[in-house]
Amino acid sequence: MICGRHWVALDRPRVMGVLNVTPDSFFDGGRYADPGRALDRARRMLDDGAAILDIGGESTRPGAAPTSEQQELDRVLPLLEALSAECDARGVPLSVDTRKPAVMRAAIAAGASMVNDINALRAGGALDQVARSGAAVCLMHMRGEPLTMQRNAVYEDDVVAVVTAFLAERAQACERAGIARGRIAVDPGFGFGKTLEHNLELLRRLPEIAALGYPVVAGLSRKSTIGALTGRQVEDRGAGSLAAALAAVARGASLVRVHDVRETVDALNVWQAVQTGQHAGSAGRRA
Repeated sequence: MICGRHWVALDRPRVMGVLNVTPDSFFDGGRYADPGRALDRARRMLDDGAAILDIGGESTRPGAAPTSEQQELDRVLPLLEALSAECDARGVPLSVDTRKPAVMRAAIAAGASMVNDINALRAGGALDQVARSGAAVCLMHMRGEPLTMQRNAVYEDDVVAVVTAFLAERAQACERAGIARGRIAVDPGFGFGKTLEHNLELLRRLPEIAALGYPVVAGLSRKSTIGALTGRQVEDRGAGSLAAALAAVARGASLVRVHDVRETVDALNVWQAVQTGQHAGSAGRRA
């Protein structure tokens, strides 16, 4: 996958590490608001084998209120600037998790080479910001807005057909705007305006979304779906999240977006060895 000046090989499933520099994200909110702690966490994820680092400055958990543009910039830009040279040296793209075109523009200038947008570049000017930058984009499906999306998660038609059609339309809009196909990934948006049953159906039928021909990003890490299936609180959903990541890659996901990079890299290395008979051994960890 082309991510600006970087190339992420998707010959095997890869890990996108989540780092939220917010006070209110559902799992790591408040943990990395301090710039020093955030930088240490980012470097740990790099050492643990993250193929992409995804930095977010606005919580989009269910019920979350919007963050102002300036607040989001103040949160993400210092970390992006601090990590840019190091990530370039390691060949790891920085991604910015935002739906605001102004934040996209500033983040790309600060070193981001991917935009992860829950709004699938539908905001005015978003398509243009990414198209002229060379950055990659992850287009996600979301029903409604984070503040209210779980209050009426109803689909009159087949949820998988709705999500697949939406992602196909947004990807085609990107290509028409000049974003090369090799820069586009899609995300079904697990938990974004979906019930437990919707999420399970999307996971079971992930091959239908993968059939669009774009890399699929699966983000199930520590979400309420894992809690509903295991009865565990968010701090204790690590094992369930690993199972979900393996289920996703077995059904065609190219990237799994996770909080627990080291554990997921290890799980994928074992899975890959079983699938192909090839393994990196102790010489290489990145997945």
